[in-house]
Amino acid sequence: MQGKKILIGLSGGIAAYKISYLIRYFVKNGAEVKIIMTPTAKQFITPLTLATLSKNPILVDFFNPENGEWNSHVDIGLWADALIIAPATANTLAKMNHGIADNLLLTTYLSAKCPVFFAPAMDLDMYKHPATQKNIAELIQRGNICIDATSGELASGLTGKGRMAEPEEIYQKVEDFFYSGSKLAGKKILITAGPTHEAIDPVRFIGNYSSGKMGYAIAEECLNNGAEVLLISGPVNILVPSGKIQTINIHSASEMYNACLENFNNFDVAIMSAAVADYTPEIAYNKKVKRTKEDMVIKLKPTKDIAADLGKIKKPKQKIIGFALETDNEMKNALLKLNKKNLDFIVLNSLQDKGAGFSYDTNKISIVDKNKNIEKFDLKSKKEVAKDIIKKLIEIL
Repeated sequence: MQGKKILIGLSGGIAAYKISYLIRYFVKNGAEVKIIMTPTAKQFITPLTLATLSKNPILVDFFNPENGEWNSHVDIGLWADALIIAPATANTLAKMNHGIADNLLLTTYLSAKCPVFFAPAMDLDMYKHPATQKNIAELIQRGNICIDATSGELASGLTGKGRMAEPEEIYQKVEDFFYSGSKLAGKKILITAGPTHEAIDPVRFIGNYSSGKMGYAIAEECLNNGAEVLLISGPVNILVPSGKIQTINIHSASEMYNACLENFNNFDVAIMSAAVADYTPEIAYNKKVKRTKEDMVIKLKPTKDIAADLGKIKKPKQKIIGFALETDNEMKNALLKLNKKNLDFIVLNSLQDKGAGFSYDTNKISIVDKNKNIEKFDLKSKKEVAKDIIKKLIEIL
């Protein structure tokens, strides 16, 4: 972080007391830090404490009432290499989203040309409220970077999600943005994610338990490393990590197949993390099938193998990364897929491992490359697993 200009904006939440630690991380690693506080934030931590740690005067008001000196929000926004709003209360998030400029922090946010990070912090009911969730989602869609709240004991005495990310996590996120941000610069990466839904009739389908969490984490990590990302996603309940990620939403295996085949030629890498159905109903009824006393037999036909067909047309400089979710003979099956589909490496995980597989926020993987080198990893969050996968991709590129 040597020489980086970091602007930290504090809004009025109890988590403001933690920001002294965040300032120390940045200063210790060579960054210059300036602080903007909302008037309410001064009730949680003193400007003197923050000024001492940052070695810069603290900005609160639009001007100094004693001498009329103007604090230009435009100049402050242009000065910064990054703006970090932490804690970002429900009130501040709402004002950011709706363009309300009633304090120096918000006017600076609206003028900033640099990347903006925000770390939500509030009680769990406020965090879960649809208005707050909508504000967070729309801020992310505009390219702001959310360092999401975590679950834990809250100031209210309740326990749940709404606790501000720890200072070291906030610091690491910003550092990763600047110093991991160029390793995939110039690379175009196609990523598939989520399940497919194979229609039986207009209201029923055959699917699987995939949540899409792994694929979306990979897309975010590729973006953080400077890649241009196309995310081809089945039906999931996840927000796209950033407005900078191009997304194609599909439902069926055939739709995903067509989207991949149409776009693959223009991409350097394909990461096939989606859980694509192996079979689809031979007949999809146009109207809802009514219940009868008779058994219902659905005849299934195989879907097209997307990874295998991409492997057949892969150019020498293109890379394809596959995934294998297995329940038995895990390594044998993964090696068969690796060779059969002309993959550059495959990510293996087993439903036998506790905390791995569909729907979990964690995963436990092994990476196997074309030379049968095997690298095993411990159980980690899917965001950390994504970092391991992309680190391997960077190595082979």
